[in-house]
Amino acid sequence: MAKNVRDLFDLSGKTAIVTGGSRGIGKEMAEGLAEAGANVMLCARRAEWLDETVAEFAERGFSAAGKTCDVSKAEEVQELIDETVSRFESVDVLVNNAGISWGAMPEDMPVEQWQKVIDVNLTGCFLMAQAAGRQMLKQGSGSIINIASIAGLTSSANGPFYAGYVASKAGLIGLTRELAASWGRKGIRVNAIAPGFFHSRLADAVIDIYERSIQENNVIPRVGNEGELKGVAVFLASDASSYITGQTIAVDGGMTV
Repeated sequence: MAKNVRDLFDLSGKTAIVTGGSRGIGKEMAEGLAEAGANVMLCARRAEWLDETVAEFAERGFSAAGKTCDVSKAEEVQELIDETVSRFESVDVLVNNAGISWGAMPEDMPVEQWQKVIDVNLTGCFLMAQAAGRQMLKQGSGSIINIASIAGLTSSANGPFYAGYVASKAGLIGLTRELAASWGRKGIRVNAIAPGFFHSRLADAVIDIYERSIQENNVIPRVGNEGELKGVAVFLASDASSYITGQTIAVDGGMTV
């Protein structure tokens, strides 16, 4: 008999890791997973924001913990996975959200900045997926959600111009398909979310420049609101999406239609 729809979205007893989970859209998605019943392990590079968010989640009655981690460093990634398993006994969901950017015209892009963006946004997501995937393979199940961007799907002659970021997000969409194909018969689903413009520390400088254009040209004529990503994250993390893998869902108000 098919599950009741409430049960399909229930994450009780599951454990989710959210990278870049201390604030912004990472915190929002972690909040959604916790609201659906999951234990959440938040990771970020800066302890001050991380500790604050973990304390806030604990006050709200969520089962939450945090660990500082640079996702571009394989040894720190493995330590994060080990601590999560030690504390919560499993890794059922990974939200690969940690990301950075650097804006410059291609002819002016410093190679070291290009490399830094690729190391975090693409290699870091692979390292996290690899380490979490090894644990999920032992369990025979898991859901990986890569946070890509509409920048990986489309570009504009009016900018913003950030070649490393765009390349990393397009690469992450390809990696999503490949991991889904590699692990689908072993119980692991891998999907991506491609957000449009949402207010965050990373995006606000660009939004300030392009918000009027978004209001004039977007199918839904506004920037995304707080809370409009966590439902998609819970959907992809849960049994509600049990027959979906290898897909990229754009949450962009119709910008890419």
